[in-house]
Amino acid sequence: MTVDVLVEGRHFRRDWSSGYDVGRRAAAASLADVVAMGARPTALVVALAAPGDLELAWAEALTDGLADEAGTVGASIAGGDVSGAESVTVSVTAIGDLEGRPPLTRAGAAPGDRVVVIGRLGWAAAGLALLERGEAEHPLADAHRRPLVDYDAALAAARAGLLTSLIDVSDGLVADLGHVAEASAVRIELDSAALPVPAELAAAARSFGIDPLEWVTTGGDDHAFAGTVAPPDVVAAVANGALLVGTVTGGPPTVVLSDRPTPAHGGHEHFS
Repeated sequence: MTVDVLVEGRHFRRDWSSGYDVGRRAAAASLADVVAMGARPTALVVALAAPGDLELAWAEALTDGLADEAGTVGASIAGGDVSGAESVTVSVTAIGDLEGRPPLTRAGAAPGDRVVVIGRLGWAAAGLALLERGEAEHPLADAHRRPLVDYDAALAAARAGLLTSLIDVSDGLVADLGHVAEASAVRIELDSAALPVPAELAAAARSFGIDPLEWVTTGGDDHAFAGTVAPPDVVAAVANGALLVGTVTGGPPTVVLSDRPTPAHGGHEHFS
């Protein structure tokens, strides 16, 4: 069981995102956390706080977005609550079933394991940057509004027993793998050349004059999955859709990038 909260003005803006967008995104945040534990999502419980003048159509679209995102993994909305508030806040509790398997945690990585990623990295961060620049119609802007989460591939890898640890990348790859490093007491070395930089992300980064790896390594909200795989299972993990991006070694718990300085902040910090 896990819970995530989205607050208007901090996580989304209604002039950028429709109610449907916010519903999809709010559900994805919690569903991804359930899958990252190796569980199959079964239900959502939703709390909505909103001002009294919120358009009914916006609230109905929010409900549709929540239901559609839950439906992608066969889950349903089981209940919830509403309250008045100064601005819109959506809290989603997700419940999952481990189906008899032990949970995947952040503490299972061991020296010699390979680091893998399932899903997109940096897309939501690029979309946010474009929205802040006023390019709401740019194709990448939708990646911030509605993440495209590969639940099926992550859950298939978990069911096959291929992973030794797993985490949802919600705050940034370096920051979230840092939690794995701390919990597992290992050093994680990421291969910069192996990190995915698709053409559309590279083109957007050029327009800002930045290295696209800044978005890939520190951008959150794509809800990709990052984890570790023991050497005998590497081939099967890659065949399942995982991308090899690094290695687990002994040493002080940390995350480092090859061939470049490791970002100091690593990702989103809620109270910075």
